[in-house]
Amino acid sequence: MVTTIDDLVARARAGVDRPGPAEAARAVERGALLVDIRPAAQRAREGGIPGALVIERNVLEWRLDPAGSHRIAEADGHDVHWIVVCSEGYASSLAAASLRELGLHRATDLDGGFVAWAAAGLPTLSGDEGLG
Repeated sequence: MVTTIDDLVARARAGVDRPGPAEAARAVERGALLVDIRPAAQRAREGGIPGALVIERNVLEWRLDPAGSHRIAEADGHDVHWIVVCSEGYASSLAAASLRELGLHRATDLDGGFVAWAAAGLPTLSGDEGLG
């Protein structure tokens, strides 16, 4: 059986509550952590989200695994509410699914990504500020 990227994304999103921009902003107010996984060139072009942790996709699991030797300080348990952000909400769905496989059961991603966040009029940083 052949699997397409659309199949992978659909599986990653199945049964997952993916907050939109306003809901994600409210979740952050309640303690959720935004994680921007976009590469530096994309953040420079599009901008960033104030307060988001910048962890590029290639090291995400190493930085957020609470049992890992390369984890960040915020990755202090499996109950952290992570909201992963990419540009439009596709790569972030796959990344959040990978985090859930590590036991980070509250990991999800921003529906529509940074583009939706900015379109909703929520605070953003200029490209230079968004480099993290």
